[in-house]
Amino acid sequence: MASHVKSNGGNSIAMERTSQWLLSKKFPTDVDVKVGKANFSLHKFMLVAKSNYMRKMVMESKEADLTRIDLSDFPGGPEIFEKAANFCYNIDFEITVKDVAALHCAAEYLEMTDQYCDNNLAGRTEDFLVQVAFASLSGTILVLKSCEDLLPMAEDLKIVQRCLDVASAKVCKEVIFLSRSPSNWWTVELSVLNVVFFGKIIAAMQQRGAKACFLAMAIVTYAERSLPGLVRDHSGIWTKSSDINSSHGLDQQRKLLESIVMLLPPEKVSFPINFLCCLLRAAVFLKASTNCKKELEKRVSSILEHVTVDDLLILSFSYDGERLFDLESVRRIISAFVEKEKSVAVFSGDFQEVCSAPTERVVKMVDAYLGEIAIDSELSISKFNAIATLMPKAARKVDDDLYRAIDIYLKAHPNLDEVEREKACSVMDPLKLSHEARLHASQNKRFPAQIVLHALYNDQLKLRSGMDNRDVRDPMATRSQVLADVSLIRENETLRSELMMMKKNISDMQNPKSQGTTSSKGGAKKTTFFSSMTKTLGKLNPFRQGSKDASNIDDLVDITKPRRRRFSIS
Repeated sequence: MASHVKSNGGNSIAMERTSQWLLSKKFPTDVDVKVGKANFSLHKFMLVAKSNYMRKMVMESKEADLTRIDLSDFPGGPEIFEKAANFCYNIDFEITVKDVAALHCAAEYLEMTDQYCDNNLAGRTEDFLVQVAFASLSGTILVLKSCEDLLPMAEDLKIVQRCLDVASAKVCKEVIFLSRSPSNWWTVELSVLNVVFFGKIIAAMQQRGAKACFLAMAIVTYAERSLPGLVRDHSGIWTKSSDINSSHGLDQQRKLLESIVMLLPPEKVSFPINFLCCLLRAAVFLKASTNCKKELEKRVSSILEHVTVDDLLILSFSYDGERLFDLESVRRIISAFVEKEKSVAVFSGDFQEVCSAPTERVVKMVDAYLGEIAIDSELSISKFNAIATLMPKAARKVDDDLYRAIDIYLKAHPNLDEVEREKACSVMDPLKLSHEARLHASQNKRFPAQIVLHALYNDQLKLRSGMDNRDVRDPMATRSQVLADVSLIRENETLRSELMMMKKNISDMQNPKSQGTTSSKGGAKKTTFFSSMTKTLGKLNPFRQGSKDASNIDDLVDITKPRRRRFSIS
């Protein structure tokens, strides 16, 4: 798109002949114009003929013969001034959409208007804007882009506002009557703008009634192209961490991210969940403002029932995929979701523990998420448990997924002592494990003995009752009974050891040498020993009620049978 300056009218023809004569005769110049670091040797007569600004400079100069003019603040710099000077000399040059805004500002700066001279530069650039640049969205966006270096003059001359009006109108028309493919081509056009102008386009679209989904489409594309490496594009490929800071410094990226978040429309369902998670991870990485992170966390928590494990993992790991980020954002998101669900339950009159369908979906996702992050060697028990305990207990109908996550954690942290392993397992209810999980837990060497005994007791209790698929007694009473039986089983183990010692002593007594020694000491010692053994057996009675037959003591905990691993959860 280009336009050539053409001469019209008798005056223009005369000026063109004059300029040709000056150039052909190499008539000496009489004024030097400095623009930035460039100097232009020109003729006052040619400049004054088209520029009222130059005329006033010459007429109002205190010098008898003005030979030097400084235009350091000239819009567009030396390149644009050269084109304006060529216009004064009636030399052909090309106007393009990239420089028409600068030429228009230069024409106004030099007062090269039609009021001063017919067919002047300001009129030519105005015609080009209307007839060529504003005829298409691409041309309008390029003009607006060029205005970024012409502020505030471009705004004072209303060029910026005119571009915004034209561009927003064309975009709103495009989303209704698609004219090109792909359907989001216009979002790519808008992404070349700086965030200030882009935000003004979004605001203009909102005023024209554009739907939130189209605004979201534009913002997503803009963020992907403006923050390469920080926000994943549609190809799903991440830029390597070493390339993240190649285009901008961290400060510039942080300010850009915060500006993008401020542009998000209030409709929270307009944005892809993955995109919001990418923005939040970028905010954590760039150490964005607290308000910025809170806004993103609020948006993610409001739609948490639709978030996948992969989405939460985006928030959790650094860009190299090796280090675990601070999990506070994830914790706050889950906590906010739970509070929202509680508020909904209270508002609806349901004062029971929250266990809505969205909550059940989220708890399954959280348990799966715990299983993914459990492999990180730097994940502490307190952080692991802090996330596991955020969800209400009623939301977990079965604790199998949580058991799997704990098992992975214990496997990835083999150096934990017994107390630490019990702490890691404390978030799980053994009574909520499925039959397969209970069998696995009973043979799992990584789990503390108490947890295994819980599983064994619960399995035995359900087998006896013949009601494998539902609880047979009150959960609190069952837990109390489990704790009591754990103590009883430990006493049985102590009794087993005592009995083995007694059998060994009796065997020694039946030895001939032992009998001789005993006989020499008389019958009093023999009577005292059997009295002591009877007293010990009485104290170590393992049964609190029912039959006192101890013939089946070995069947309580059969340590001679090999472990069977028929079922596996991990």
